Amino acid sequence: MSQINLVYDTLKQCLREQRFTYKQIAQKLNVSEASVKRNFSLQAFSLDKLEQICECLNLSLSDLFSLSQKQQEKISQLSEKQEMELLANPKLLLAAVCVRDGWRFSEIIKHYDISEVEGIKLMTTLDKLKLIELLPNNRYKLLIAQNFRWIPGGPLEKFMEQEVMVKFMAPKKNEPWMFRFYLRGRYSQTSVSIIQRRLEQLRQEAAKLSSEDNALPIEERQHIGLLMAMRPWEPSLFENMKRK
Repeated sequence: MSQINLVYDTLKQCLREQRFTYKQIAQKLNVSEASVKRNFSLQAFSLDKLEQICECLNLSLSDLFSLSQKQQEKISQLSEKQEMELLANPKLLLAAVCVRDGWRFSEIIKHYDISEVEGIKLMTTLDKLKLIELLPNNRYKLLIAQNFRWIPGGPLEKFMEQEVMVKFMAPKKNEPWMFRFYLRGRYSQTSVSIIQRRLEQLRQEAAKLSSEDNALPIEERQHIGLLMAMRPWEPSLFENMKRK
């Protein structure tokens, strides 16, 4: 990740942690909310404007750059032992997913069947796993990097394949698909690389939007599943018709 990308990602994370919205920043800068969104998207704020935004957060520009450097040190992947520990306790896995999505402690215990005492124990365990830094009054600082991923082929990825993706593709009764499309074809390696790059761009954009929405109350956010997959494959119906 470039240094500029890192600075802007860090700034957006600081805004989320302090529950600042783009609308509030727009009022501070005396510009439209659309202008703020555009400048964040294009990473086009002047140093003067960046300094004004930092003032809202009680930060200096040097503080922002220092935090950006620390962002590079955040974990991007767990060990296999850590993944196994999450899988051994479904509520711990749930808590890990919630903090990754920016839930407050009060929102977790209100929304799920988790008592306050249980919740504190779960947050303490996540602190020991170095996923968060637990702060006073059950607040926390997320220690997961923006590019965090499960171990390829590891325990959690296998769990997702077996338990989540299969059930995701078989919706419950009356559960609507917001979008579903299957596409097949024969592509050159160049075209395959282009498609892979575009899918990765979409994944990154979806992750950023999710992070930006973390500042909103739970009631204003909806659980959405987005599954992207691509591999060499032909339906067995057709494969069985191949000439021997």
